[in-house]
Amino acid sequence: MSSEVRALAPGQLLLAAPELLDPNFADTVVLLLDVNDDGALGVVLNRPTALPVAEVLGEWGDVVEEPELLFQGGPVSTDGALAVALAAPGGEQAAGFQPLWDRIGLLDLDTPRELVEGTVDRLRIFAGYAGWGAGQLQAEIAEGSWYVVPGHVEDVFLGDTRDLRRQVLRRQPGDLALHATRPSDPELN
Repeated sequence: MSSEVRALAPGQLLLAAPELLDPNFADTVVLLLDVNDDGALGVVLNRPTALPVAEVLGEWGDVVEEPELLFQGGPVSTDGALAVALAAPGGEQAAGFQPLWDRIGLLDLDTPRELVEGTVDRLRIFAGYAGWGAGQLQAEIAEGSWYVVPGHVEDVFLGDTRDLRRQVLRRQPGDLALHATRPSDPELN
């Protein structure tokens, strides 16, 4: 793995810079789930849909974190779902759980729910994901489209995500925190 790719890692957040005009990512917070020489994969944390998880995935609707809605994870494979879970502390690893960072990992939704009970504290389900080919994300970061910051477990499972981007920016050191108060269109200021 190249050193440039090694600098990006699961658990980091990508915050869309104001210059990022792609409507799929404007004002988004993306949780990186995988980064390697072939590319990167993540999910958008702050785009809940109006669709209850129970309507699409039945019994998983009783397990997901509030709001019990499906989140729009990104523009790729929107007919598929990724489940991001928080493993229970000190317990056995859930069947179908793939650890990523800290106690966060991906949960295979084909795993029978009864095998997961008691091993996962929190769960959020995303329709689709954000994906980048080899070097694409690094190029977007270099051109100033994304701010890369450390993620916190709470960011993944926040109930009201409308202000997530500003909250994450506020806790950053230096000038990056100033972007939390920047209007989306400085001309209107």
